Amino acid sequence: MPRYELIKDEIASIAKYVPGKSIEDIVKNYGLEPSSVIKLGSNENPLGPSPKAVEALIENAQGISIYPSADARELVDAISEYTDIPAANIVASGPGMDGLLDGLARLVITNGDEVVITTPTFSYYEIAARANGATTVYVQREKDFSINVDKLLAAITPNTKIIFLCSPNNPSGNVIPEEDILKIAAATDALVFVDEAYVEFAEKNVAHLVPQHDNIIVGRTFSKAFGLAGMRMGYGIMPEWLREEYMKIATPFNVSTAAMAAGIAALSDTEHLNKSIELAVKGKKFLQEELPFKVYDTQANFVLVDVAPHKARDVTTELLKKGIIVRDCTSFAHAGVSLIRVTIGTQEQNEKVVKAFSDI
Repeated sequence: MPRYELIKDEIASIAKYVPGKSIEDIVKNYGLEPSSVIKLGSNENPLGPSPKAVEALIENAQGISIYPSADARELVDAISEYTDIPAANIVASGPGMDGLLDGLARLVITNGDEVVITTPTFSYYEIAARANGATTVYVQREKDFSINVDKLLAAITPNTKIIFLCSPNNPSGNVIPEEDILKIAAATDALVFVDEAYVEFAEKNVAHLVPQHDNIIVGRTFSKAFGLAGMRMGYGIMPEWLREEYMKIATPFNVSTAAMAAGIAALSDTEHLNKSIELAVKGKKFLQEELPFKVYDTQANFVLVDVAPHKARDVTTELLKKGIIVRDCTSFAHAGVSLIRVTIGTQEQNEKVVKAFSDI
């Protein structure tokens, strides 16, 4: 039997996740100096991690020969204090929030189930769901990237297990009104997963809804505002009944000792967090005013740029030649061919981005 026949049928038709390009890729492809490349394609924190997090990593290095706590209890307690949500509603996840998505899909999805995804949005929802046998049902967002709630409700069937809502949405940066989330949750027995990866940059969040509703889940990450993308750490806020079941299938020790130490320290460093948020707010205003294309409003640490009548692929290629990495959104379902996502950088980086777009 050919080895590829061992692979599950559900996997064969899944498209690979398309990550942002790395500095190493651009240096190799275009012969650039590494120090000249600006990486603004993956929504990382341009200020880097909290100095307290780095210090905590160093201090805990000697302990990495010992397994961490199986449920990352120390980190869960710190998240509970940060969010003001009881620890009984929190799970820590690794790698990143993606681990949480995988765990939930493995917990509730079987062959023949459905998930609802509002597009364009983060593509890993589809990968996690389809790998476990689900059929994906797409509900395309409006031209301003808002969700038509009635259209979404019409897509729900008795087979729907999870509804994925990204708020602020990736790649558009807009948030979903709380009343819409409540309306959706009240209309279904399915799990309503609200991805708040960029919530620190937003004006509001919906974590407070979780303890009062038995089918709302909020997912978050340390990769964006906290600058710990390389530690691959996230967390979920979920109803107590679901947390109890989730812990049965959660991978033991899925958050490393080093990651926990860094995460706990980062949560305590409000000064660094506030600087990161202020940088994004200031940079957003600058890019919206200075970029020579349509720029959508955002409550995240990136802006979405429509470069029509140009194609995003052509523009991003020209920017790569200049050593500027941004995200071509063509790979996002239903995003069209002219959208580019640009991470908000430092003022110096933002000025270089504006000049490069203007040259094009």
